[in-house]
Amino acid sequence: MTLIIIVAIAITALVLGVGAVMSDVGPWYRNLKKPSWNPPDWIFGPAWTLILGLAATAGVLAWMNAPDAAGHVRIAILFGVNILLHLAWSPLFFNLKRPDWALLEVPFLWLSILALMIGLAPYTPLAIWLLLPYLLWVSFATFLNWTIVRINPPFGAGTPEQGAGS
Repeated sequence: MTLIIIVAIAITALVLGVGAVMSDVGPWYRNLKKPSWNPPDWIFGPAWTLILGLAATAGVLAWMNAPDAAGHVRIAILFGVNILLHLAWSPLFFNLKRPDWALLEVPFLWLSILALMIGLAPYTPLAIWLLLPYLLWVSFATFLNWTIVRINPPFGAGTPEQGAGS
């Protein structure tokens, strides 16, 4: 049990670290028009730490209750897909400066969270509740992403301020 907790903490810390590195909140982002209800930048770090900590807890509980290796493989695949999709959003939005591409990616992330909720529930019904904040936050972030795309000029048009090459 201790090993799975250590692994879950390490993976969560790695995902948080990579996410932070891939979220360059620089002049380009600061110059985007954002809705009045956009949360302050400082809220994202604590929010993601709490949300991914809850997801890791769901994973640990499911892993401990999985009856066999097939259950462990299922849990690992669900989390692996989710982590890849989770980590794909920030580079699209921040590094490539393509919120429009990030908006196309985010439904897949949302579905991977739903798959985690459904896939972990047979091992621990508590997983649904532990993953609900993740689903709600990504739903909110999707609406924020959509709003940013809607109120800003087209992305990728080669403009120095917002083009992919800047």
